[in-house]
Amino acid sequence: MCGIFAIHNNKDAAKLTYFGLYALQHRGQESCGILTPETQCKGLGLVSDVFTEDNLSRLHGSTAIGHVRYSTVGSPTPENVVPISFHYKGRTFGITHNGHILNSHELRIELENEGSIFQSTNDSEIILQLFIKNFKKYPHEAARKTMKKLIGSYSTVIMIDNSLVAFRDINGFRPMVYGRLGDSYVITSETCALDLISTTYLGETLPGEIFEIYESNVNSYFTNDKFDQIYQPDCTKSKYCIFELIYFARPDSYIFGDSVYRFRKKQGELLANEYLREDIDLVMPLPDSGNYAAIGYSQKSGISLETGMIRNHYVGRSFIQPSQDMRDFNVKVKLNPVKEIIEGKNILIIDDSIVRGTTAKKCVSELRSKGAKKIYMAVSCPPIKYPCQYGIDFTTKRELIASMKSISEIRDFIGLDGLHYLSMDSLKKCYKNLDNFCFACFDGSYPTGECQFNKHCLEE
Repeated sequence: MCGIFAIHNNKDAAKLTYFGLYALQHRGQESCGILTPETQCKGLGLVSDVFTEDNLSRLHGSTAIGHVRYSTVGSPTPENVVPISFHYKGRTFGITHNGHILNSHELRIELENEGSIFQSTNDSEIILQLFIKNFKKYPHEAARKTMKKLIGSYSTVIMIDNSLVAFRDINGFRPMVYGRLGDSYVITSETCALDLISTTYLGETLPGEIFEIYESNVNSYFTNDKFDQIYQPDCTKSKYCIFELIYFARPDSYIFGDSVYRFRKKQGELLANEYLREDIDLVMPLPDSGNYAAIGYSQKSGISLETGMIRNHYVGRSFIQPSQDMRDFNVKVKLNPVKEIIEGKNILIIDDSIVRGTTAKKCVSELRSKGAKKIYMAVSCPPIKYPCQYGIDFTTKRELIASMKSISEIRDFIGLDGLHYLSMDSLKKCYKNLDNFCFACFDGSYPTGECQFNKHCLEE
């Protein structure tokens, strides 16, 4: 999961991109960067660490693209920090990309055999190399040819000097929205970035859609008689990532045609329908991921909602840290129980998911040490049993606790008195048409075919 931001035709393009990336920081905390036609600034670390007033002032130009990175392909090294740029035939090309290309290895070999030289190991550069190879006159034609070669997920913006071309895979796995700020156009991952810079939301790019933005003009393309008609503008065959609504997107964002906050609150209400115990004294979220489902559960059940654990917001999400050691340490650093609230009480913890079980196990241990009497947990999605090959960092079955253990075994491993997962039937009631979503992490049904991310991922 990465965050992308691009703006066209604004004298403060770099600074607005900085604020846009700040709003998207939850989508990636490993590295970040901003590119303009004249220069760039990027590095490892958070947005607030990498950018200063001084280096932002040196980013000149009325067009800019930016990126916050969460790596799934390519190690966390300086050369893999995005945006990636090239100077080719007197023009500046740069890319920001959210997603994962499944056939990146094959494409890289193909391009290298044709003479391409790579400066990184991430798949964003492969998209840019393909685009430049296909670029003759019209950016949208190069985008179409590039998209025909790509398998996987990609919400992508490419900068060509002062113009932009944005395109999204035909399944629409990752969100990409656009808006207008005066005479400027903005394309980004989530509406929360539009809100921060007071940009009017215009809509979401459709699966398979290509935007060309140049000289304050916007053109949209889907099909062309010269190419196979592989694009589906009405979204009836889309496969949006359900985990965006469950976990990744900010709750104040509006993606896939729905409010993230509303969706998560509805999950909690449906949990209350499925799992209501008479001995529960209080409901508490596992902050911050369980906050909104916990509100829905409390309001539906009538059981008091309390903040039983306090989060240190200066520590990043444990789930998206690159090493297990960092995850373990961050759980202890960022969450601390409130003894006065939980001592002697029967508690129901609400969380949005259990991936590896690390956070839940340590939190339950901390709650026990502070005097909790009984501890139950309700999870607002079904068990995650299968690896994701579209850009989320669980790529083997063995790292997913629900693929290796039964629900009762997970309960015992975490140290709970009871554990319940929201059913798939209830999850599908949270949205008007969840048939247009990818549930591969729950059911193993991959929209692009069998799992290709790691040939061992289904066996390990």
